[in-house]
Order: sequence, then C-alpha cells, then structure tokens
Amino acid sequence: MTCLRLSAVERAQLAMMLEVTAFPKPGNVDRCHDYPETRLEHFLASTIFARPALEEAELGKGRLGEIIKHAVRDTNCHAGGNTHFGAFILLIPLVYGKTIEGAMAAIANTESSDAVAFYKAFAMTAVKMNATDDLDVNDPHTLTLIRERDMNLLDIMQHSAANDMVAREWVTGFPLSRRGADLLKENGPGRDSIVRTFLTLLAMEPDTFIAKKHGMEVARETMMAARDVLDGKRSIEDLDEECIRRNINPGSIADITIAAIFLALGEGWSWDS
Repeated sequence: MTCLRLSAVERAQLAMMLEVTAFPKPGNVDRCHDYPETRLEHFLASTIFARPALEEAELGKGRLGEIIKHAVRDTNCHAGGNTHFGAFILLIPLVYGKTIEGAMAAIANTESSDAVAFYKAFAMTAVKMNATDDLDVNDPHTLTLIRERDMNLLDIMQHSAANDMVAREWVTGFPLSRRGADLLKENGPGRDSIVRTFLTLLAMEPDTFIAKKHGMEVARETMMAARDVLDGKRSIEDLDEECIRRNINPGSIADITIAAIFLALGEGWSWDS
C-alpha cells in the first residue's frame, strides 16, 4: 500500500531514492552497478543528508540560492562527491513553491544574493563548466561580475540554458519534468515505469551532462541509441553496457527524472504497486 499524505520533503527524498535504485538505467549508478568513486550508498546517503535543506524549502522562507548551497554543503560529507547538484536545482524550487507555478514565482523573486550563493554551491561540486562560459565558477572575479550586473538566479539560468538542460527547465517552466511526470502516470506504477520514463526522456533531447564530458556528438549518439531501444532495435541492457564501457552517464536526464518523480508522486502516481 502506497503511503498517503507524503510531505513535499518526503516526496523529494523518495524521488531521489527511487531514481537511483531503478534499473537498468543506461550509464548511471543503480542497484546493479557503481562507479569507481561513487557508489549507490553515496546517492542513498545524500537523500538522507539533504533533508534539512529540503525542510527549509518546504517552509517557503529564506533564499533559494542559500537553500541550494545548504543542500550541496550537507551532502558533500562523503567520499562519493556531488551526487544530486542538478536534482537540487530542480527540487528545491519545486518543494519551495509546491507546484511548478509556485516554483516559477519563487525563481522570479530571486536576487543577486541568490546567484552568489548558487555559485558558491557550484564551487563545492566537481561539475564541469562550459568552455565558453564567462561566468566561471573557478574565477574569483565571477562573484563581483554577478553583483555588478545585478544578476538574479534566473539570469544565471538564462545565461546557462543553451548548454544546460537543467538550467533550461527553470527558464522554460519545467517542461521536461512535467513531461516526465505525465509519462510516469501513463507508464503505470513501479520501477519499470521509472526506467521507461528515463529512457524516453533520454531519447527526446541530447543530455547536456554527456555533452560537457564527451561533446555534443556523443550526446546525440546516446539519444539516438535510446530511440533504438524504444523502437526495439537493441536491448536496454546492451545500451547500458556500452555506456558503462565508454563512461557515458546521462546525469542531466537523471536529475530531470527525479523532478518528474517528485511531481508524479504529488499527483497520485504509485511507486510500490
């Protein structure tokens, strides 16, 4: 029996847990395989350690940038490194605003202090910057530029949206997260629904996390391979093995899948049937 009346915090934690334990998810950590430096346990630990920041967000008080920074800080306490930075970017405004519309209102209300806090959170991670990004997290002058330009957190995401699909969700109103939630409900309850949704999202757009690590050509190849799996031209296990062998992990699609699960859980989707 699915638990009723989950709080937004509980739905966010559950979404993170359900995404990482679903399998097979081509190229990503799941219950069947780890990466050498980041294991399933690191992801699960982060779902627990993130709770104080998520509770801050649920109260609907404080600044989004600071809450994201707190989430990154509190989950950087294990050897697995950053596990959920992109997920926090999506989840925290959703938890804060309770709905996509509420999240967008909270995002629009951010200030330059939020942007500065976000960049400080970014600096705690090992997430790779785009080569053409003039707001380099590793440049001490970046925070000065943000203040001088009076950029809020939405401005930062608009600056990054062309090359980062997680940032693009903020700018465009969470369309892939919304689509993922609808897919989960269409695909039915349980783990297989998560895998199918993940694969469908992967087949829709090139994953920008792959593009940052391997280039856009590889990201497009992976997108087309996901389409082949959906069309029955190859198995998901075969794609998973290839991605693992080539160190290709669709991290941005994983983050968006987490946001989709969060939304679907709030709309009656069942994870344990």
